[in-house]
Formats: sequence, C-alpha cells, structure tokens
Amino acid sequence: MKLLNSFKKKSTKVYKDTYNAFALDLFHYQACHCNVYRNYLAYLGRDHNEITSIYEIPYLPIDFFKTHLIKTEDWREEEVYMSSGTTSSIRSHHYIQDSSFYLSNAKSIFEGLRGKLTNHVFFALLPSYQEQGQSSLVKMVDFFISNSDQGNLGGFYLNKIEELVDDLKMALEHETKSIVLFGVGYALLDLIEIVQSKGARLDGLIVIETGGMKGKRKDLVKSEFYSKLKNGLGEIKVISEYGMTELLSQAYSFNEYSFQLPNQMKVLIRDAEDPFSYLTVGETGGVNVIDLANVHSCAFIETRDLGRLSSENEFEILGRLDNSDIRGCNLLVD
Repeated sequence: MKLLNSFKKKSTKVYKDTYNAFALDLFHYQACHCNVYRNYLAYLGRDHNEITSIYEIPYLPIDFFKTHLIKTEDWREEEVYMSSGTTSSIRSHHYIQDSSFYLSNAKSIFEGLRGKLTNHVFFALLPSYQEQGQSSLVKMVDFFISNSDQGNLGGFYLNKIEELVDDLKMALEHETKSIVLFGVGYALLDLIEIVQSKGARLDGLIVIETGGMKGKRKDLVKSEFYSKLKNGLGEIKVISEYGMTELLSQAYSFNEYSFQLPNQMKVLIRDAEDPFSYLTVGETGGVNVIDLANVHSCAFIETRDLGRLSSENEFEILGRLDNSDIRGCNLLVD
C-alpha cells in the first residue's frame, strides 16, 4: 500500500515530459498487482517486462468494469461508483479506495480550466444520475457545490425544473459569479420547454452537458443538440464534459468539438480493426485512455468510443463503436 500511495501522490503532478515514463512505471506495477489486469495480459500472452512503450500496452476493455472487481492491491473500498444507463443495461462498478482523492483530482482539473470553485455558483439537473444512485458525477458536482461558497444558491433540482428556471433567472440577474448548470441531455431539453413556456431567457448561463438522452428522448447529433440549447435558452455558453464511472479524471470541451486533456490523461486512437495499431492526428478510430488517477483500479482503458485526436492534447468524440451499449457521456455527431 505504501508504494501504491506513492503512485497516487505523483499521479496528479505528472507533466508532459515525464508522462510516458510514469505511465510505464504504473503499467508494470498494475500488471503485477491488479489481478484482473494480470490475468488479461496472461490471456493475451503478453509479458509486461517486454513492454517499453505506452503504444505496446494492452488496454483493458472497459466492459470488464461490468463483470469484474478491478483493484490494484487488496484493500477495502470506501465507495463504489456505478455507471448510468438504461434500465436494461448492466452498470459498471468502480471500487474507490479513497474518494477524497477522486474529488481533489476533479477539483484540480476544473479549476485549472475554469478558475476557482468559489468564482462559480453551481446548479445541477441530473435526474437519472440521482435516481439510479452511486454516481461519481453527482458526487463530484455535490463537492463543487459544497466548496464554492455559494450559500443557499444553486444545488440539485430533481423534479423541480420550474423552480430551477426561476432560480437561474434570479442568479443571472443579481449574482456576479459565473452561473454554471451541469445537465444531462434529455433533462436540458425538458428545461428548454419550461423556459419557453415562461417566455424567459437565461442569457449568460454556462451549461456543462454531461450526458445523452438515456433512452428517454430521440438521440440528436451534437450540432443539432447545441443549436436547440442556444435557440431555446438564450445567449449561453455550452461546455461538454468527457467523464465516466471507469475514469477518475475528466476532460472538458470549450469549443463544442475538442476536449482538452488534463495532465493526468492521455488519449490514443487505435485502429478499429487492429487494437495494437495506432492512428495519427485527424484519423478516426477507437479511443484508448490512460488516466493516471486510476492508480487503485486500472489506468489503461480501451473504451467503446469512436474518436480522433485534433492535436497532441485535444481529442474529439465522434460517437460509439458498433455493438456497444448506450453510455451517459456521449451524444451522436454528424
């Protein structure tokens, strides 16, 4: 556990010039001490000692989080975060050794991109996440609210959209801080209907959209969804969050297309037909993610997302690979 905690302390302070070396060190450690990952590598016939590049690492398929208990070393979990999804889908489980580490990491990433939490007032419209429970997103947003010094303003608005509209209008008119609304896709469309029925506008609002339609509404391409938000809510700014239960770090998109990677994360685009062949900037394939914050589980994840790198530190999500289930963090694209 002492060495594992050493990885944890270093994982949020790794910079570009040291990233690959640290990632390889963590890989070799997890290849020995994460039972599921070790067995997966053995099944593939890969000896971790022969791997000298992050491009040689076999990435763990994300669906293993649905069927296996993924831990590096042996410890009692403090919490278990579970994925969102439709009622018929199997939810992923991420066993958390230290929830305060997850929250401080999320805070560091957000503040590095948007400034201090105390400069914001946070509202949340995340009904499906709240209703299903054990959501890492709800845990993060609640932490942001609790540490933003916003008093009685904002908070969660489960089944209270009309009240949310009134409170957002009041905050936008009288509060000097940035007003931020975390919202899941289908609920944001519900919000538009209430705003329009009231003849209201939410000019100046920052919307952080965190999920799709969850089977509750027709899927929309991203450009159409963003257009609906802007036409329906007023002069707003839309930010996307790329996060999931299986990752402890988040990426944010401020230009409606490319997600900016924090220091803790790296994205590699694999050939959809050859998982050990990687593509260059601008080419489309499957998304592999390294999240160094995943020191207690597995930091090397093969997702079912389809994407491309737009630069070394930015990536785009273009949809889902065939035969993959519906997940909470993505909308369709053109």
